[in-house]
Amino acid sequence: MAISSATRWVGRVHTSWPVEHLRNHGVHLVVILALVAYPGFYHALTNSPLSAEAVAVLPRMPTMIALLYFGLFAMSFDFISGYTGYLSFGHAAFYGTGAYFVILVANGKVPLLPPGTPFMVSLLLAGILAALLALAIGLVSFRLSGVYFAMITLGFSQVMYVFIRGWDYVASNPRDGPTVGSTHSEGFEIGVPYVDQLNLAIGSFSGEEVALFGHTLGTYTTSFYMVGIVVLVSYFALQRIVHSPFGRVMVAIRDNEERAEAVGYNTLVYKLGAFVISGFFGGIAGGLFAGYARSVTPENTFYFLTAGDALLASIIGGFGTLAGPLYGHLFDETIREFLSNAGLGGGLLPYLRQRLGEGVLGTEIFGGLTVEGLITAALNGHAALYVGIVFILFVLYLPNGILGTLREWLGGPVSKRVPELLRGLR
Repeated sequence: MAISSATRWVGRVHTSWPVEHLRNHGVHLVVILALVAYPGFYHALTNSPLSAEAVAVLPRMPTMIALLYFGLFAMSFDFISGYTGYLSFGHAAFYGTGAYFVILVANGKVPLLPPGTPFMVSLLLAGILAALLALAIGLVSFRLSGVYFAMITLGFSQVMYVFIRGWDYVASNPRDGPTVGSTHSEGFEIGVPYVDQLNLAIGSFSGEEVALFGHTLGTYTTSFYMVGIVVLVSYFALQRIVHSPFGRVMVAIRDNEERAEAVGYNTLVYKLGAFVISGFFGGIAGGLFAGYARSVTPENTFYFLTAGDALLASIIGGFGTLAGPLYGHLFDETIREFLSNAGLGGGLLPYLRQRLGEGVLGTEIFGGLTVEGLITAALNGHAALYVGIVFILFVLYLPNGILGTLREWLGGPVSKRVPELLRGLR
């Protein structure tokens, strides 16, 4: 009788667990489905009567691909800065290490790794190398705290930036950075190494299309999905760590490090562990960027403003939310693209020029200033100005960022509170 009851109980647990798990992660599922549907949605709208409006408002596919790999970098930054309270202003060192390592492997400049090394292998090794670098930097930097920690990590990153700009081994002109040679002319493959049927290439812009499940995918769409798979796996790995006992100690260090030490935790070990993990995923993000872009420079990898962009994304999206920096970077890039000039394609300025017509654009307002001149003066090349204004507004009125503010309004994590509220409405 007892065995029969236990069997029924185990059966109920195994039956209900997947359903309950899906309910608790329903928001994640919605976001994933929205991203999966975006390429088709974008293609449909840009080939419809609303094409002009769609091109003006919607982020382009290259922007969405950049959102994924840089979003992962911003999440790795938030993992250490948002969950332990230690701002890593030198986080670009890990991003740059991953990016340069992938390019150097592809060009046959890393000993024991031939140019034909599968991209997934070099990507994993790039993350490990960045993690080892994080361990070395952390052993020195965690002797300090607060602004001093932020400054010493920034110093390490700038030393590497100056070094890589003058290292002739990486490229004939190291200031311009290395470019992938002809070995990987068809792009870098993401999937299962050495199994061609389970790999699709990113960074291949030869115009070739991929047939998948009866659908034809262009090169941008293929890159978007394959980069997205790596980012999704990385995100869930980071989230699992955050919600583990290790993650709870990280939050305890952020809230009160002295109290965490008093109850018996070796906070240095936990801080180093968090720093190494964040460095690993920062290196993965840099490797994805290099695989997609096929070239890197010191300015778009090791330069301190790269970490500054991650900081901006974290503040807009919400510190200590993990997914927030992804939304923050999307918000940032959407504004920049919407307010970009005509040369970048899309955006408000070319849309107004197209819709208003020559008659309205040539209308003089005063003193020889036309409508077109006013629009151009207000919008052309000033995207960074408006992003700065938005950033100030966020700091003043939404200090917890987009996702952090939603958590406050809902009274808990969005992924848990939204399903609970929806069940309560039934």
